[in-house]
Amino acid sequence: MGRTSLRGFKLAFLLCLVPILAAQQGAPGAGQSHAAASIAQDPVQVIQFLSRTISWHRQLEAEGKIASRPTDLSFAQEDLHISDQVVRLAFEYARGQAQLQAKQPATPPPSSDDSSARSQRLLQATQQVEKQLQDTQAELQGLRQKLDRTPAAKKSIIESQIAEVQSEIGLLQARRDALQSMSEFVSSSNSGGSMGMRAQIEEMARSVPAELSRSSNQDELARQSYSSGALVSGATNAPSGIWELAGGLIQLSGKLHTLNDELSASEDLAAAAAKIRDPLIQNLRNLIRRGDELAAAADNSGPAALAQQKQQLDALAAEFRQTSAQLLPLSKINLLLEMYQATLRNWKESVRDELHDHLRQLLLKLAVLAVLIGLVIILGEVWRRATFRYVHDGRRRYQFLLLRRIVIWVAIVIIIILAFASQLGSAVTFAGLLTAGVAVALQNVIVSIVGYFFLIGKYGLRVGDRVQISGVTGEVVEIGLVRIHLMELGGPGGNQPSGRVVAFSNSIVFQPTAGVFKQIPGTSFGWHELKVTLAADTDYHIARERITQAVESVLAKHKGDMDAQRRLMEMNLSPVSSADLGSRIRLHYTSSGIEATVRFPVQIEKAAETDDQLMRELLASAEREPKLKVISTETVQLARID
Repeated sequence: MGRTSLRGFKLAFLLCLVPILAAQQGAPGAGQSHAAASIAQDPVQVIQFLSRTISWHRQLEAEGKIASRPTDLSFAQEDLHISDQVVRLAFEYARGQAQLQAKQPATPPPSSDDSSARSQRLLQATQQVEKQLQDTQAELQGLRQKLDRTPAAKKSIIESQIAEVQSEIGLLQARRDALQSMSEFVSSSNSGGSMGMRAQIEEMARSVPAELSRSSNQDELARQSYSSGALVSGATNAPSGIWELAGGLIQLSGKLHTLNDELSASEDLAAAAAKIRDPLIQNLRNLIRRGDELAAAADNSGPAALAQQKQQLDALAAEFRQTSAQLLPLSKINLLLEMYQATLRNWKESVRDELHDHLRQLLLKLAVLAVLIGLVIILGEVWRRATFRYVHDGRRRYQFLLLRRIVIWVAIVIIIILAFASQLGSAVTFAGLLTAGVAVALQNVIVSIVGYFFLIGKYGLRVGDRVQISGVTGEVVEIGLVRIHLMELGGPGGNQPSGRVVAFSNSIVFQPTAGVFKQIPGTSFGWHELKVTLAADTDYHIARERITQAVESVLAKHKGDMDAQRRLMEMNLSPVSSADLGSRIRLHYTSSGIEATVRFPVQIEKAAETDDQLMRELLASAEREPKLKVISTETVQLARID
């Protein structure tokens, strides 16, 4: 009956060990350590492992920051749930080790020779004082018993002895308490003590959320709600612009770097857990080997030996339960870290695929952008060649080429903006505010630029035109986007350069009080007025006839040129007045005599010559018989004809 129960215990013992050892493939082979070796591990190593686990868990905050898409959130959520379980199991293991440390006898570390000697001296002194205290207390008890039997005459002597002994006891108790306090302090400083280890564990537990430092069997719902609410969705729309794709590539590269760091940290933590787990696995193997030896010896043992072996197996079973209780959290941590690393690798693959997709989209958009810009440049070149081929007027050609340049650059800028940005809402708002500010700050400049296009319009100006702006007459030497420059003309006939260049803002075309006057396209004539005052006794009819003959004889030489300009005016202007470009003669009486006014067209290039010819002809006509007495003459260049 004893052997049967022993074999059943052995079978149950092995069945309990199989699941734990099966998960530890590749562990080192069984050593030759004693089967009852202590499973309590170095407190410093336990605290370091717990601290590393907490630090690793805190690093996972970086995963929540880089989770910007739904797939990222699912990976980060799973990693957070696994990491929470790892931290709970680490606390469970550390607290189990603290309980084991509390059951172990306090022993000073072998490397602290001075501290060990000090502790030994304190212990010896404490024991010596304790012995003296016991002896003195025994002496006091004897004196009290003696006092009861002593006659009244001698009691005073005994009482004085009792008082002296009580004082000695008080002094000895004070010495004992001081030595015990010092001994406890030195002992806790040397060995770390189970209470010190427990305090460190609880201190680290206060540095993390309470849900993470609880037992793995407590508050499952609280842990789930904690984990599920730890991440907030940061999902964004898929980028489509070149700028967003480039930023996405940088962000994804940062994700890969972060995930690599997290994977490396998890591997380091797994290695630290394996370093702690290996001695426990070795201890379990030794327990199995010891159990096999006891089971084999039970077949040839008597009742007394069987009873002793059963006690040994009971001790092995108790030690097995303690060891497995410490090994189970570490084994779970190992499996969870493997799951965590697998999740990180899957996340890395997802991010790498997304990065490759972003790169392909970016290269495609850059290629499309290059093609569109190239197409605009090709169309601009076609426009330029067509302008040189079909537009022969230099002024029109310049206008078309300027318009071509503006259209090409505007098209390129629009293409680049649309390519680099896909969500233009905020960009348009910002651009609108910026444009409003620029429009107010550069109001005059913008109006001048707009005025430039009015100046080069159908009846606009071009270099070489004779114009009059705000009372200044000159030839156009330059038409810029902002200003127009004139070479001022003056002197007789208004044909001599004054030596000055006058600049006007193009915005002058929008000023109601300022006018811009220029010749009709294709023409070059103006009107002059000649005034001649004759004596009051001059015959009116003779004077009119003489003046008319003189004017017609002079203007007949320029009639062909005037007719040509008349035809050009009819071609360039529609409709045009039917009045011809002839002279106008008017005579009237004044207080000083008869005033004859002659208005006649002149070619601007020959204005002075024509005025001189007409004056000579009039004076020559006045000298013929009967003579006409000329009092005064005056020639005026007319700006307008009434």
